[in-house]
Amino acid sequence: MPVLMYIHGFLSAPASTKAQLTARWLEAERPDIQFVCPALSSYPAQAQATLREQCEALDGAPLWLIGSSLGGFWASWMIEAGLAERAVLVNPAVSPHQRFRSYLGRELRSYYTEESFTLTEADMRTLAESESETLTEPERYWLLAQKGDEVLDYRDAELRYTNCRQTLLEGGSHAFEDYLNWMPEIIRFLEGAPVPPEH
Repeated sequence: MPVLMYIHGFLSAPASTKAQLTARWLEAERPDIQFVCPALSSYPAQAQATLREQCEALDGAPLWLIGSSLGGFWASWMIEAGLAERAVLVNPAVSPHQRFRSYLGRELRSYYTEESFTLTEADMRTLAESESETLTEPERYWLLAQKGDEVLDYRDAELRYTNCRQTLLEGGSHAFEDYLNWMPEIIRFLEGAPVPPEH
């Protein structure tokens, strides 16, 4: 049975809206796909360790990814590390080691739990080392972004995933409006259906 892993964003959790929508949609429409959504630390090294542990526990089952925001960054890291087959990146973060520098030394709190985090220079180095210079197999990615994202500039992702399938939508928000309507097409892509690039 293939496994779809939803990777949540920074300071988020499996209780996030899109993670829950994905779980319910799969249960109703595609019970033949196993759903997992690990709770990730906002400390990069711990998040990586959790993702590797999750992959090891799958015992070779095909693994597909949906990554939102920072989860899109981690999904890319997993594809380049050979840990998963395909990934859909929803309003993904690009070069978070640069964006997160403003958070250094500040106490940050999870949106869904009582956990707090304080990022350090070591965390920035881990993030920087986790971003490959090039994407070795761009056909494994689908960038799904809304230009109205108020948190991240979609143009950063557009440039990063230049040779990948791209769907760039007018309007919208960082939460990615109408996400559920995209689930059938997301699954078709993850299953390997040939689709021409979109821009």
